[in-house]
Amino acid sequence: MSPYGSPSPLSTPPSAPPPGGVPPFPPLRVRGGSGRRLRRAVWRQRRAMAAGLALTAAALAASGLGGGAGSGDGGGGGGGGGQISGRGAADAAGTASRRVPPPVRLVSAPVRIADAETVRLLRPGDRVDVIASEGTGAGSRVLAKGARVTRVPAASAEGSTENGALIVLSVPRATATTLAGAGISGGFAVILC
Repeated sequence: MSPYGSPSPLSTPPSAPPPGGVPPFPPLRVRGGSGRRLRRAVWRQRRAMAAGLALTAAALAASGLGGGAGSGDGGGGGGGGGQISGRGAADAAGTASRRVPPPVRLVSAPVRIADAETVRLLRPGDRVDVIASEGTGAGSRVLAKGARVTRVPAASAEGSTENGALIVLSVPRATATTLAGAGISGGFAVILC
């Protein structure tokens, strides 16, 4: 041996075991492998997409923007992929158009309330019923139900309160016409809703 611990060139190295073959074995199959995980991920993505499309369809049906009620073929898109066809689409479009009324256009209507002290109780955003008196001893009728108060002008200090006080209501145009016509003949009262 050499002084540094390495074998001398004249000595023989220790013998290695004889080479052996690897015995044959069947391929390993791992349960829940990457293929199964990939299929599960795609399935979950499809479920999320289907839920999103169902939610969008419900929102469009509720808002009345579906647009299928007037067309004869049940939809205007090409291909037909994912569209509802047949009687179910016609029924769904028909009920959606029946349930959603067209939006009502509101206008501002100034109304003079007979009791000025009552007007001091009102604030913008309050809901009131407007009642017209038919005269002394006669009945009264409700002209507007649930009208929203949009403005309560400040009363002037020197102004008299014997003529009542003015408020501005947000009502449909037909109701504003009724209020204007009835305001000529008599005073109004309000009930807070």
